[in-house]
Amino acid sequence: MAVLPFSLVRALASGLRPLRALVARRWLREAEVDALLGGLHPAWRLNRVMARVIGRDWVSDDLLALRLRCNGNERDWRAGQHVQLYLELDGVRHCRSYSLTRVERGGVIELGIRRQPDGVISNRLLDHLAVGSVLELGQAQGELYWPQQAEGVGLLAAGSGITALLGLLREALARGYAAPITLLHYVREAGQRAYMAELQALMRRHANLQVRWLLTGQGAGRFQAEHLQGMSGFALLACGPAGFVEAVRASCGAALQSEAFSPLRRVSDAGQPVRLEFARSRLQGAGDNARSLLEQAEAHGLRPAHGCRQGICASCTCLLLGGAVRDLRSGIVSAEPGQPIRLCVSAPLGDVRIDV
Repeated sequence: MAVLPFSLVRALASGLRPLRALVARRWLREAEVDALLGGLHPAWRLNRVMARVIGRDWVSDDLLALRLRCNGNERDWRAGQHVQLYLELDGVRHCRSYSLTRVERGGVIELGIRRQPDGVISNRLLDHLAVGSVLELGQAQGELYWPQQAEGVGLLAAGSGITALLGLLREALARGYAAPITLLHYVREAGQRAYMAELQALMRRHANLQVRWLLTGQGAGRFQAEHLQGMSGFALLACGPAGFVEAVRASCGAALQSEAFSPLRRVSDAGQPVRLEFARSRLQGAGDNARSLLEQAEAHGLRPAHGCRQGICASCTCLLLGGAVRDLRSGIVSAEPGQPIRLCVSAPLGDVRIDV
């Protein structure tokens, strides 16, 4: 049971600066301070972002808007970024990346969480996470931004890619952006049109906003270049699976802000054998050219830092010391020694040496 109310925990967050300074000078251990603070309230920590669930709202058949209030340790978050959400199951700490669809005063945020058929984390959050529960989040990351000076903005989202773009759209309209906006949302079925009621209400209030839903499972097909008609001169933002983002980029060129979240292009289920060297761990072992280096490092008993496992958050970035790797999303090959790579979306082309 919490000794202090959550509102006080948040109010006292800035008052912990002296303790942070002592920890930085190694006069105190952060884990010991956190243990003391956590005994007074489960959301109180020195630096870590803890958040209490304050609301749940289904916005489509398979997507939940989860509202949380943070403990005061969040730093300059903005809608359109993404955060890591940590959850411990059966003694194993898992994390997944979710977009910030809303950031309000007082530490209130909203995440969009979509059900995945085999998603261990998403299904647990959707089916069992109750209002009042406390979760840990990572600090927000992400470079998507609203092009305020553009003569028009085109937003292209596939599936749960709507979550990153919705946050930007909400804030732009609230600030009075008046140039034309076109939002295209690609979903398989009608029941997956997330935030539909809200978007329809926004169209009624803002004459410059047009929203269209394309049902890929009912004959509308996937993205095609002609879908960009009427958006000449617009700044374009795309978010969704890597294949979708690549298709959009091929049609509009490099002038595209984008965020992709699904690895592609495994060579095969088995792949060809390669030799892996994890330099910092002084470990060598057999691998293959199909799986990501993160998966293979974990298979050898290593635990590299990582976050989203989708190539977004950059938590697993390390240096390539020798050999060549292929980006599982784009197919781009990296072979320059000392080049940073993301373990979760990099597969070895042959024998490789990495700084892990």
